[in-house]
Amino acid sequence: MKSNSKLLSAPYSIWVTVFIVLPMLLVAWFAFTDGEGNFTLENLLSVGQYSNVFLRSIWLGALATAISLVLGYPLAYIIAKMAPKRQSVMVMLVMLPMWMNFLLRTYAWMTLLEDNGLINSALSAIGLPRVHMINTAGAVVLGMVYNYIPYMILPLYSVLTKIDQSVIEAAQDLGADDRKVFLKVVLPMSMPGVISGVTMVFVPAVSTFIISKMLGGGGNLLIGDLIDMQFLGSAYNPNLGSAISLVLMVIILICMGIMNQFDDGDDLEGGMLL
Repeated sequence: MKSNSKLLSAPYSIWVTVFIVLPMLLVAWFAFTDGEGNFTLENLLSVGQYSNVFLRSIWLGALATAISLVLGYPLAYIIAKMAPKRQSVMVMLVMLPMWMNFLLRTYAWMTLLEDNGLINSALSAIGLPRVHMINTAGAVVLGMVYNYIPYMILPLYSVLTKIDQSVIEAAQDLGADDRKVFLKVVLPMSMPGVISGVTMVFVPAVSTFIISKMLGGGGNLLIGDLIDMQFLGSAYNPNLGSAISLVLMVIILICMGIMNQFDDGDDLEGGMLL
């Protein structure tokens, strides 16, 4: 039986080794060596000069995550309360933009936000002044929210649909109003979905480079742009790029560890006790 289990898991183990473990080891190797392969800490020490880029990336990523949560939670809750057939249609509509290429979706927002784009043309047509939106931090956050909000909605919807209706009815029978039912029952029981959604949005948002390059115009440099420049740009330095990537991975792991502290099963059960 054990041999069969090992045989079945072999393809997955090979995949993880080749596409996850080995690349991470290569990143660590380049981060701690110079161009000649000698051990050095110079690359990691040089990362400190880009602290403002790290702070900007974390701030914009956290802002996009917060906006996605504020917008995504009510929508996921509304979908979860619909009839099963309508739920399927709404979930399909949420996933529909994801069927389109990521670059095309971002190009579409460039067309909308440009100074002579559709939004400004519409404002001008009704006599309102044009607004400069492209190549701003707001445009970058908007692109993050649009592209990643499905990753917030779907985990929340999955958790909310699994909440036992009898638990909510029991809380109502005990005298809890709608506000208390949501705060004491629904919200605590949906925290696993909140944690998953926050993680799935924050991680790609903080490391993105296409959105910031296309909607930020290069004036809102993020960590992903910095890494891209070190590997593919004119300032070719894979050792420094690997060091920045390693620091980014550590930051993401720390953020995920902090978020997981809120996902406590005992707290969720306690929240149900009105």
